[in-house]
Amino acid sequence: MEGRDVSNGCGTLLEILRHQPEASRTELAERTGLARSTVGQRLELLVAMGYVEEAGPRPSTGGRPAATVRFAAGGGVVLACDLGATHCRLAVTDLNRRVLAAVSHELPIAAGPEQVLGRVRKLLLALLERAGRRPGEVRAIGVGLPGPVEFASGRPVNPPIMPGWDGVDVPALLSAFGAPVLVDNDVNIMALGEHREHWADCADFLFVKVATGIGCGIITGGRMHRGAQGAAGDIGHIRVPDADELCRCGNRGCLEAVASGGALAKRLGEQGLAVENARAVVDVAQAGEPLAVEAIRASGHSIGEAMAGMVNFFNPAVMVIGGDLAHAGDELLAGIRGAVYQRSLILATRDLQIVTSKLDEEAGVIGAATMATDGLFAPERVDAQAARALAR
Repeated sequence: MEGRDVSNGCGTLLEILRHQPEASRTELAERTGLARSTVGQRLELLVAMGYVEEAGPRPSTGGRPAATVRFAAGGGVVLACDLGATHCRLAVTDLNRRVLAAVSHELPIAAGPEQVLGRVRKLLLALLERAGRRPGEVRAIGVGLPGPVEFASGRPVNPPIMPGWDGVDVPALLSAFGAPVLVDNDVNIMALGEHREHWADCADFLFVKVATGIGCGIITGGRMHRGAQGAAGDIGHIRVPDADELCRCGNRGCLEAVASGGALAKRLGEQGLAVENARAVVDVAQAGEPLAVEAIRASGHSIGEAMAGMVNFFNPAVMVIGGDLAHAGDELLAGIRGAVYQRSLILATRDLQIVTSKLDEEAGVIGAATMATDGLFAPERVDAQAARALAR
C-alpha cells in the first residue's frame, strides 16, 4: 500500500514538468494540492527513474534561493519512423522531441513488412550510433504508416498500397529494442507534430497531406481524433462530382484518384510528360510547364471542394497543407482556398487560416516522437512504472 501511495501522482508531477522549463517543490505543491513533503517523495522516485533532474537554485531575490527541478529530456531517447509509399524518414530524438540524428531513405512500402521493418531496424541502430546513444536507452518508438491503422493494436487494416501488411503486428516486429511501440497512420502523426510544434494553442486543427495519396489528420479540443476504429480523416475516398477515375480502393471518382500527386503524375505521363511522382510534378510546374501548373491548380480546387464540407462540419481554426504536392505553394493553395471560401459558410471561414506546413518533411518524425512520448508519459502509465520501480 505504501509503495502505491508514493507512486500515485508521479505522472501528474511529470506532466507538469514536461510543459514548463522548471519548477520549485513549493510551486509543484501549490499546483497539485499535495504537501511539499509528499511532492519531495515523488520527485525522488522520478529522479531515480531518470525522468526528472535537479535544475539548480534560482537567482536570489533577498531570501534563500529556491531549488528547482526539471524534466530530464536527456534521460533516454525515442525512435521515430515515418514510413511513406516509396521512402522513409527516421530519427532519434531526446525525450523532448529534439532531433539528435535523422536520415531519409528510399524504401518502398510494397516490399512487405519483414523486409521494410528489417531495414528500418538496421537504419535505426546506425542512427543510434551516430547520435552517441545505446539501444538500451530507447524508451519508446513511434511509427507512422501510409495506410489505415487500428491504433489500439498497432496493426494496419486492409491498407491499399501496402501488400502483405494487413493485420501485421508491427509492434512485435520492432520488439527487439525492448521499448513500447505506438503505430498510427502517417497523416495523423504529421498532424500531431505540426500541431504540437507550431499550433499548440489552436484547439481545432486540420492537417491535409497531399502526396501519393490524400489524407487528413484531425485535432479537436487539442487532442487527436482517430474515430471509433482509427479511420477518421480518410478524405481521399470522398466522391468527386462527375469524376470517373478508378481508385485503388475499387471505387470510382475518389478524391485521391483525381487530385493526389500520384494521380497527377499518371495523368501528365499520359500527356507525354516524364513525371514519376508528386515531387516530379511540382518540379516541372515550378519550371513553368503549363500542363503541370494547370493540373496542380485543378487538384487544389478539387481538394478545396472536399475540404469545404469538412470546414462546414468541423469549423477548424487552422488548416495546414503538407506532403510533396504542398511544395507547389500558391499554385495549390489558391485552388484550395478559392473552393473552401466559395463553398463554406461565412462564419466558418471568417477567421480560418489555410497555410502550408512549417515542419515540412520533419512533421512525420516529430509527430511520431510526440505520439511515443505522450504514450510513454501518460500519467497513469508513469504511476504504474513508478510502482514497479518501487517494487524492485
